[in-house]
Amino acid sequence: MNLTLFDLDGTLIPTDSDHAFGSFMIDIGWANGDEWRARNDEFFAQYQAGQLNLGAYVEFATSVWRNRPLPEAHAARQRFMDEVMQPQIQEVARALVQQHQRAGDLVAIVTATNEFVTTPIAAEFGVEHLIAVQLQRDAQGAYTGAVQGVPSFQAGKITRVRDWLAGLGRQWEDFERITFYSDSTNDLPLLELVSHPVATNPTPALAEIASAHGWTTLKLFP
Repeated sequence: MNLTLFDLDGTLIPTDSDHAFGSFMIDIGWANGDEWRARNDEFFAQYQAGQLNLGAYVEFATSVWRNRPLPEAHAARQRFMDEVMQPQIQEVARALVQQHQRAGDLVAIVTATNEFVTTPIAAEFGVEHLIAVQLQRDAQGAYTGAVQGVPSFQAGKITRVRDWLAGLGRQWEDFERITFYSDSTNDLPLLELVSHPVATNPTPALAEIASAHGWTTLKLFP
């Protein structure tokens, strides 16, 4: 069996689901428009520059919904899926995932976006295994705004993948071929570790690195 890992935002979908969810919070009136948008955009720019303080971002991003009743937050998330995410999921990306599944690969999505936002997106792709930023919850099950454990961000993706494999009774060395699709230089630690890195819809910085290393480059979206 081969192992195939997919980044999500910018890789399988041509947008950033975390940033888009923040914008959706404005659209439904849960967040202050101009102030929230400016801060959301600031964090996104930090992410693109590889300088994101993930803990600060998660505290900010979850603050607008985490204190609401959970059924209400879930209903808003479903609206987000229906109205924003569904139109972003393109058949070419579905087909790529299915190609690896049909080949018998062990497939996972590994994303720096939190599990609350990404769980239904992974389900829409038909991917059972989602490695996302885990959100801490208190004894009553309420989200606290903190990250739980090692975040699946930058080098943390390697730790989280290894831990996930161990939970399946497997290890990195079990696989002859390990493929990772990503668009971002934030994922360089994992891209440099796998046997088959694929720069997918790469940023200019990643495209340059991929060219220098002779990595495969794939453009899924126009």
